[in-house]
Amino acid sequence: MTVDAKYKTTATASGGGRDGKTELADGTMAFNLVVPKELGGPGGDGANPEKLFAMGYSACFLGALRVASSQTKIKIPNGTTVTATIGIGPRSEGGFGITAELDVYLPGLPKTEAEKLVETTHGICPYSNAIKASVDVKTTTRA
Repeated sequence: MTVDAKYKTTATASGGGRDGKTELADGTMAFNLVVPKELGGPGGDGANPEKLFAMGYSACFLGALRVASSQTKIKIPNGTTVTATIGIGPRSEGGFGITAELDVYLPGLPKTEAEKLVETTHGICPYSNAIKASVDVKTTTRA
């Protein structure tokens, strides 16, 4: 597969990885990182890769809905939201894995149209495409 990247951004992590800091090279954003209590860390204020992934995936999927809307001619209702829930934990094969759940709220849209729009969006969204071979994304479509 070849990707013609039209945009790139660069971030650097320092410190202990999950208990350090990450910041963008252009200086527009930086996060202190903290390991969640559930993974043996102190928890508390701070970001972690799963929080950042959830924010990015929800925003990306919502943007991709707009592209899917133009392709399917299904209008996206006002008040549409996408909520991403990302999990991390040990895999049965060893190492760690990611779980992903998307809650797509399309208020007032007929169920068949909402489901078609979400299915089309999964083929467009870069996050969905990046993880489709390794993560079973559970999707709830509400209308």
